[in-house]
Order: sequence, then structure tokens, then C-alpha cells
Amino acid sequence: MATLDMRDERAEAGATEAVQTQAFDVVVIGGGPAGMAAALAAHNAGAHVAIVEREQHLGGILRQCIHPGFGLSHFKQELTGPEYAQRFIDQVRATDIALFLGSMVLEIDSGEGEGADDPGTDEGVGAAAVHTVTLMSRAGMLQLTGRAVVLAMGCRERTRSEIKIPGSRPAGVFTAGLAQRYINIENLKPGSRAVILGSGDIGLIMARRCTLEGISVEGVYELMPYANGLRRNVKNCLDDFGIPLHLSTTVTRVIGRDRVEAVEVSQVDEHLAPIPGTERIVPCDTLLLSVGLIPENELSVAAGVELDPHTRGAVVDQSLQTGVPGIFACGNVLHVHDLADNVTTESERAGAAAAAYALGNGANVEAGDAGTSCQLKVSHADIAGYALPGRITAVTLTKLNFRVRRPVDAARVRVLAGDEELFAGKVRPFKPSVMESFPLPAKVIQRALDLDVSEIVLSVDPIEEA
Repeated sequence: MATLDMRDERAEAGATEAVQTQAFDVVVIGGGPAGMAAALAAHNAGAHVAIVEREQHLGGILRQCIHPGFGLSHFKQELTGPEYAQRFIDQVRATDIALFLGSMVLEIDSGEGEGADDPGTDEGVGAAAVHTVTLMSRAGMLQLTGRAVVLAMGCRERTRSEIKIPGSRPAGVFTAGLAQRYINIENLKPGSRAVILGSGDIGLIMARRCTLEGISVEGVYELMPYANGLRRNVKNCLDDFGIPLHLSTTVTRVIGRDRVEAVEVSQVDEHLAPIPGTERIVPCDTLLLSVGLIPENELSVAAGVELDPHTRGAVVDQSLQTGVPGIFACGNVLHVHDLADNVTTESERAGAAAAAYALGNGANVEAGDAGTSCQLKVSHADIAGYALPGRITAVTLTKLNFRVRRPVDAARVRVLAGDEELFAGKVRPFKPSVMESFPLPAKVIQRALDLDVSEIVLSVDPIEEA
């Protein structure tokens, strides 16, 4: 709507100057770890690529993640977030990838490509949609066209209003990521005495970071009966610093007028409802929220992309293509990852697939290099929280990603087609903090087709001990 209003104002003012347009094969929206990896993969595949980033710098969230733990799988060495990002920034800068920094994307429009009306044009090549990405930069409004677009906008943190913490509204309530930016980039101290709500990885890391900066961390409070972050972060960030973790406990009230003075915490029951009589007051001047991440998909929805209600990211196929031909998604805008290395690996796949589509190999993207086309919906069951991709369009080796909804000591991954079991994994433990993946062989997909089903189910079944 903002774009339409802007266009109306220009028309009313009698503006006659046309909006500048630049043509590319692939336009990547987002210059963080996902966007850079996708852009480099598309460039290496021979595509003419552009990156659009709303910040003035490439790197995204990694710029403020000064702790180590990055690059162990991708670079085979431990790096900090800025070091990991800089490796990709240097690679991008060494190419002819066009950069549009400090640029906000307003909308994505799709139209018909050249040759769409030519009866001799193969479907998926000349008839591929041309996507127009409208953005606003310091130079004014620009339009970038591309046969393929990669969505790599990342995610945002859930705020106090989204989890509905009652009480007054004083200063001193931050998301953990914002506090991280203040300390690590802006050199600002958010407070002196902090309470952290939520045991996500950002919250755990900030518990350690605050302690190192001389901020007293009174405790980390977690609604669930288990920690939501990686086990290594619980140990390295809490246990090693003597910071208490209170499970099945949440903040039920913020106290203070101009500045946070204290928070009320309460234990919760098995239904996650506060238990009357368990309330206690914890004095503090800062409340940090680490209560989940939400993929930034406003642009995706406006472009007609279907979202999965469980991941809140796009529904994609095995090539990471959405239901809108030529639009791909990867990284945290698709589903929230646990490791930046995994973001890189996934985004490289998306970039390569986008390049193949843009350069006229769309049919091969859909059918796989050696596979045949199909249409299978992928659902999830039991304690599996989601399954990705949401649809399989090729009889080819497919990587399935998922998370469990609760920790379990012993469970088995199964793939079902109707009443028939197509695949069964080994019995092992699962944790919600770890993003799981496994390869689904082409023969399993073919077996589902032979059974004449339209859907397969990824189920994680707990094994009850005798």
C-alpha cells in the first residue's frame, strides 16, 4: 500500500521521470549469512546477481555476534560471528555482484517474461515470470528485475507485546538481540541488574555477555520444563558463570514507573498457566526477552507466497522454491536455524537452484538432475513440530529438515505413506533446540508414488520404555 501511495503522490505532482530499472538474473533480498551464501552460489553458477540489504553493511545479525562457535563445519575452524561474516563479505566484494545497501524493498511484482506468448517457447524457460523488486534507497526509488528472486530476510525477535506480559511499561525492557547490539556494536550498557526471560540461545549468550560487562544477571527464567537453547550454551553461558536457570517459571508482571524496578515471576503448571501463590519479586533494572524468533515474511506474503503455519516460513519444494515460480527462500526467513553453518549450506542450495531457474533450467530444477517430476505433500506427526520441504516435486535425493516439539530420550524417525512405512531411522534422543535433518532417498519417494498416494508423513515416534 505504501508503494501505491507513493506512486499516486508522484502522479499528482506531475512527475514524468521514469523509475530507474536494472536487470539481473537473480535478485537476493537480504545481505546476511543466507543472502550472501545464496548470492555467491548463484554467481558461481553463472548468473548476474544483485543483493539488496536494508542496512548500510553486509553481514546481518552476525556483525553483533562476537562470541565464537561459527564456521566449525563450513570452514573447519572456530570463528566469531564477524569473522564468519567477513569471509563471505570478502568473497562478495571480489565478484561483480551488485550491492544495493541501505535499501528497503517495498514490493515484489511478477509478470510474464519475454517469449511468454511465443508458442515455440518451452515452458519454464522463456515463459518464466520476470519479477520486479521495487526498492527505496538514498538515490531514490529503483526497480530491479530478475527471472529469480531469493528471499533471505532473516527473522525478528518476539517482543513483550507479543507474549503479553502484564504490568507497567517502563524503560529497561529489551529483546536479547537488541541488548546484544547495544553492547557489542553501540558500546552502550542496557542496565546494571538484569533478569532474562527465555532460554533461547541468544538469551543464554547474553547472560554470559552481560556478566562479562559487569551487569549482574539475577537468573534466566524459562516457561518450559526444559532449556530451549543448545546444551553447550547452557553449560558455557550459565553453568560456568554460576547463573541460575529456573525452569517452568515465567515473568508475570513488570514493576516500575520510569525504569524497571523489579519483575514478578511465577511457577507454571503442566498447561503453562501461572500457579497462584508461587509469585515472588525479583529486583532488577533490566528485563531481556529471549522468547522466540519469527521469520520476516511480510514481503513474502505480499508476493503471494504461501506460508507454513508451523514454521511461519514459506512452503517450499526440495529445491527451496516457493509456490510462486522463480521465488526461492532460505535461511531464517524459511525456518529458524540453530547454526549459521547450516544457514550457509541451505542458502547455497537455494542460490544454485535460483540460478538454474533464471538461466533456463527451470524444468531441471523441478524434476531434479536425474529425476522425474511428481507432486507429494509432506506432513508431520507425533512430536515432529514441522517438516521441510512441505512438498516434493522430483524423484531425487531430498533433504528433510525438522524439529521436535519436546525433548525425548528415545524416539524413531519414520516416513509413512498411508499405512505403509517407507523409512525408519535408529532409536535415539531428540531435543527441540537442535534442527534435525536426514536424506530421503529417491527410491523411497518412488515407492510412495507407486502406492498412488499424494502425501507422505514424517513422524517422530517416542519409544516407551518397558
